[in-house]
Parts: sequence; structure tokens; C-alpha cells
Amino acid sequence: MKRVCITIHGSVQGVFFRANAKRIAESLGIKGYAKNMLDGCVEVVAEGPEDKLKEMIAFCKKGPEMAKVSKVDVDFSNASNEFYGFEVRY
Repeated sequence: MKRVCITIHGSVQGVFFRANAKRIAESLGIKGYAKNMLDGCVEVVAEGPEDKLKEMIAFCKKGPEMAKVSKVDVDFSNASNEFYGFEVRY
């Protein structure tokens, strides 16, 4: 189990990015959260098997249809096992 912190830059708020991230995460069995940041980015913190996390990263690099992703920062670390599911945070 690994943990990844993904910061998605671009036109990524107000385009259902978090809701789609939740749907994808749940389909992959990933736990964590997606949150809008004050600077206009979306932060996704996810824990699960590395191959599933890589699928989540691939989604984040594209985003939902209306998103315009300009840059994605990815930082892997060890899983903390603090999450019980995947949630949209506000």
C-alpha cells in the first residue's frame, strides 16, 4: 500500500473534478479525498495499491471533460491507513 498526494493545476475547479475523482477512486478501491484549494488547484490524497494509484494519476492528468489541466505534481509516500473511503472535502 502506498500514498500519493496529487496537486492538479489549471482550470480544475467548478468542472466536477472532485466528484469524478471520487467516482474513479471508488471504482479502483482507493481511499482518501479530493479537495479544492484556495489557490485554484485541486488536491487529491489517495491510498491503495501502487498500480491503482497510477490509474488515478492518469485520470488527474486529464480530468473530466470540462477541465483544463496544465500541470500535475505527484508525491508518493508510505500509506498511513487513516482513510475509510474516498470523500469530497470542502
